[in-house]
Amino acid sequence: MNEQEKLVPEKLGINGLGRIAKLSIWHHVERQYFSELVVNIGRQVGTSLQDIAQFIERDSTYGSLHNYLYGCRAERVIEELNESDGTMRINGVKATFLRTARNPANIPWNEHGVRVVVDATGAFLDPTVPATDPKGAARGHLAGGARKVILSAPFKIKDKSREMPADAVTTVMGINDADYDPRKHLLISNASCTTTCLSYMIKPLLDAFGADRILSASMTTVHAATSSQQVLDRAPKSAATDLRKSRCAFNNIILTSTGAAKALGLVIPEMKRIGFIAESVRVPVTTGSLIILVMMLQEDDMRNPISREKINDIYKTAVDHFPKGYLVFSEDQNVSSDIIGRPRAACVIEGFENHTRTSAVRINMEAIIQAVDYMKTLGESSKPVQLDITQIANGTAGRSLRQRGANTLDIPVTQAVIYGWYDNELGSYTNMLGDRTVSIARTL
Repeated sequence: MNEQEKLVPEKLGINGLGRIAKLSIWHHVERQYFSELVVNIGRQVGTSLQDIAQFIERDSTYGSLHNYLYGCRAERVIEELNESDGTMRINGVKATFLRTARNPANIPWNEHGVRVVVDATGAFLDPTVPATDPKGAARGHLAGGARKVILSAPFKIKDKSREMPADAVTTVMGINDADYDPRKHLLISNASCTTTCLSYMIKPLLDAFGADRILSASMTTVHAATSSQQVLDRAPKSAATDLRKSRCAFNNIILTSTGAAKALGLVIPEMKRIGFIAESVRVPVTTGSLIILVMMLQEDDMRNPISREKINDIYKTAVDHFPKGYLVFSEDQNVSSDIIGRPRAACVIEGFENHTRTSAVRINMEAIIQAVDYMKTLGESSKPVQLDITQIANGTAGRSLRQRGANTLDIPVTQAVIYGWYDNELGSYTNMLGDRTVSIARTL
C-alpha cells in the first residue's frame, strides 16, 4: 500500500476525542491520505479551540505530536486556529471540530462532505439498533450522510435473540479483511487491540497444524490500564457488576474480562471448533500489553515432538506471509515499554520466551468406548468432536487394548506457550485501524 498516494480528495469523519480518536488524528495527519479530518466531539472542550489543540498536541504516553512526527528538533505543527469556524491545520491537514451533536444521527456529515466515519466513542456498538434510537446508534452516522461506519471496538448485540445484520462485518487487517464486501457492508468493526494481536498469534499455528490437531487453547492478556478504570477508588455506578473497575488503576493488579475469544471466532471461524478460554488482567502501565497464549496440540509421534524451535520457525516464516510489519518476530529480551509506539506491529512475538512441553495424556479407554457406542446410537448427524480419539477406539489400537484387557491409552500431547506483545493504543491498534480506514475509503 502506497501510504502517501492520494487517489481522490477524501474527508474522514471521527466521532469522539478519547484515546483512540486522538491517536487516529496523529496517524492520519502523518499519513496524509485524507485531505481533511472532521472530528465530532459533541460538547465544548475547555474554554477555546486552543484547549483542543493543546490536548491533541501533547500526550502523557507518546510525548508531543511534533516530536512523534519529526524528532526531537521539531517545532509545533498545529497552526491557523479559527475559533468561529472550529478549524485548525495539523501538520498541514485541515481539521474541523464539531462541538454540538451527541447523537450520531444529528451529526451533519453530509454538510461536511464526509463519506467514511470512524466511531471511536465505544458507545454505539450494537449494529441492530436503528438510526432513530433516541440514545443514538452507529446507524445514525448513515442517516447523517456517511456511507461507511468503522467501529474501533467489537460489536455488542444486547438482545441475544437477534443475529448479526447482513450489512455488518468484523475484520482484522491482514487476517480477514477480504471478508469486507463494499457492495454489502455498511458497518465494519475493527475488532479490539487484543483480538488483533491474538489473531496474529493464532493464524500461523492454524496454518501450520490445522484445527484438528489443536485440542484446546487459552489466553491471558496482561493489559495496560484503560479509561474505563478509575484514578482513585470510588463508589461503583448504579447497577455496576464489576466492582474492581471502580478501584484505583495506579496501584492494583485487577482481574477483569475480555471478549477476545468471541470476537476471534468472527475473524477466524475455525476457532469456533476449538475450546477456547480468554482472561484479562489489568496492570498499572499506560500502554504496552502482553498476551500469553497456551495451546494443547495433538502429537503424531513422541519421537519427534513439536519443539520450541519448531514454534519459532513457524512465526519466522509467517512474518513474510502478512503485510509488511504486521507480525514481528523478536529474539530480544523485551519489556513492555519497548513496544510503545512501534509502528504497525499488530503483534511482536517474544521468541526468546516461547517454550513447549510434550507429555502423554492418559485416556480412559472404557469411557471412550462407551461414548463411541452411545454416539453410534445417535446416528451420523451427531459425530463426536474428538474424531481422532474415536478412530483410536474403533481401530486397531482400540481392539488390541480390549483383547489385552488394557483400559488406558497414552496420547502424546504438546503444550505450547507463546508470548505476544502489542501496543494497545497507537503502535498496534490505531495504526491497524488507520490501514483499515484507508482501505475502505479506497473502495468508495
